[in-house]
Amino acid sequence: MFKYLFFLFSITMFSQQTEIQQYKVINTIDNIELRYYPPSMKAKVTSNNNFSKLFKYISGNNSDNTKIAMTAPVYMTNKGSLNTMEFVLPVKYLEKKIVLPKDNSIEVYKSKEGVFASITYGGYSNSNKISENYRLLVNKLNKKNITIISNQPIVLSYNSPYKVFNRRNEILLEVVYKSN
Repeated sequence: MFKYLFFLFSITMFSQQTEIQQYKVINTIDNIELRYYPPSMKAKVTSNNNFSKLFKYISGNNSDNTKIAMTAPVYMTNKGSLNTMEFVLPVKYLEKKIVLPKDNSIEVYKSKEGVFASITYGGYSNSNKISENYRLLVNKLNKKNITIISNQPIVLSYNSPYKVFNRRNEILLEVVYKSN
């Protein structure tokens, strides 16, 4: 069953029509991008079966039995033993009625706008790559005197687990940034 879900996930998420969350690059410092993210609708769950629960929600396990298109990236955070995963909903849901999940562990909400620093890395993500890129991002921001709002790294994944080449992963940190 799990392999089937990943297969569907890869077909759905990574077809040519996959919507990518909107953002605007406001500055680039070496390999770091400072991005403005406008509000977006997201579905979030913190549990042991994050992907499965969110996938069921967008597959129709919701108040309208509506299939919701998969978008990229998938957001992941980890606080101790708590793992949170978030799907960004298609931009049309900013103006539409919220499709509520049938699963009470899923929260659908409108994110706040913000400025985030981003570093991109390839390959399959793992704890070593996350730690290494997090340190690189923090060091670069500190050298440029850019204030970090939250030290909690947000890991973004843009690709299906079945995509082998040209994988895109990112670490985001919310920052205070005022352009000159």
